[in-house]
Amino acid sequence: MDKPRQTRGVRSAGHDEIVEILGSEILSGSRAPGSRMPTADELQERFGASRVLMREVTKTLVAKGMVTAKSRVGTHVLASEYWNWFDPDVLSWRVGLGLDNELFVHLGQLRRAVEPAAAAAAADHRTDDDVAAMRRALTGMASATDRRAFSAGDLQFHIAVAAASGNPLFRSFTSVVETALGAYLSVSTPMDEGVMAISVKQHTRIADAIEARDATEASLRMQEVIDVGLERVVEPRR
Repeated sequence: MDKPRQTRGVRSAGHDEIVEILGSEILSGSRAPGSRMPTADELQERFGASRVLMREVTKTLVAKGMVTAKSRVGTHVLASEYWNWFDPDVLSWRVGLGLDNELFVHLGQLRRAVEPAAAAAAADHRTDDDVAAMRRALTGMASATDRRAFSAGDLQFHIAVAAASGNPLFRSFTSVVETALGAYLSVSTPMDEGVMAISVKQHTRIADAIEARDATEASLRMQEVIDVGLERVVEPRR
């Protein structure tokens, strides 16, 4: 198990920095569920911050579902099922700790449950502007010369589909997982030009179905893209 990161050389660290350090330690497992978090005095000594600031840090971690704080009992780390995984910070910290099969599978399962439904809704509610946004993203993918540019276009495509759904919750979902999804797509992006071209065609079929207002086809094609991407990133690591 990793040891908590020591920062004694860092004086007067800010709120966001301290929250990220402690949150990452919890996510990494170096602070196990049920374990006691340092007291305000211990955190003050470590980070050189005031007791007031350390109390605010604790409140932030409580709000993210990562710890529970009770008077006379102290602050303790909660199990992962209580963590607010839709908190952008939590997802960002998790991605920062490294990409692995477990994260890929969990994100893939979530995408499979949400994005095909978003694509079907997009087929029912899309506007011409929505379709144009998808086509621009496809052009970006097709003209990309490296993985980063290709995955950026890929991400914009999925954002455009969510926006076209007419359901703000689908769009909010994409916004929430954008950091993790961007990292996921950057790894699932094929380096082979031929495979990249196939990926563009697969995404184009989604856009075509949405433009044709074929909800069933749009859902199936989105599911296909998600499954192919998941196989690409998980299988090589098994």
